[in-house]
Amino acid sequence: MSCKRSYFCPLRSCSRVPVSTTRRASHSRHVIESARLADIRWHARRSAFSLVELMVVIVIMGLLAGVATISVRTYLIRGKQNVARLEISKICQAIDTFYGQFDRYPTPDEGIAILATKSDAFPDGLLSKPPIDPWGHPYEYLVPGRSGPYEVICYGADHREGGSGADADISSSDLGQDRSKSNAQ
Repeated sequence: MSCKRSYFCPLRSCSRVPVSTTRRASHSRHVIESARLADIRWHARRSAFSLVELMVVIVIMGLLAGVATISVRTYLIRGKQNVARLEISKICQAIDTFYGQFDRYPTPDEGIAILATKSDAFPDGLLSKPPIDPWGHPYEYLVPGRSGPYEVICYGADHREGGSGADADISSSDLGQDRSKSNAQ
């Protein structure tokens, strides 16, 4: 005998026929229990992710990583350029100290590598090691410079003159250092 409320019963077949209120209560308990069993069975079948769902999640994560990489890249470039400016400033200070001690600037043959060598006047050297720019290239040293007695240049990521963005040149003349005492000579 099937249940008159079979469309409510998840099993679609019920031997209990609600006749009185007691039987109706018993039938509703039966419907609730059978719904719980069906829910448990559904969760047991649905406990894992499908391959398509995993692929969608991986694609979304890849897109987010790409956007983050592109937006962070400009900060990394700007940071490297700031480091190059700072190092050029330190090199200029070391060159000015060299000039103060020896009354001359390093020659083009000596370059800025002489600032890292030990001498009687500077037992540790003016710089701890020959400077390398943030892109792994040596700084260029020009005597005489374009706008002063010397110029220290970082040619950027491409290590070629000119360029924009990461390839932009950074020069000691761009830093606005006051070389009034040096220009008097």
